[in-house]
Amino acid sequence: MIFRKKQNSEIFDKEHKKPMIKCSICNGEQVAGFRDLTTGTFEDVMLIRNANDLKTFKEKYGIDGEIEKFY
Repeated sequence: MIFRKKQNSEIFDKEHKKPMIKCSICNGEQVAGFRDLTTGTFEDVMLIRNANDLKTFKEKYGIDGEIEKFY
């Protein structure tokens, strides 16, 4: 019997947090996470090294479409 990997979608507060990618101007490093809309603080979730990492982040949190980047 073959088992499929379960897709466990994490939940984030869509009313108070926005998915974003923080990009470094110096070295080009990208970190995916969530920005709190009330305080403006950014919560790092995972390092984005390639398109597969971004896809994994979007699937994990059920995000569709483009994610805004900030520097």
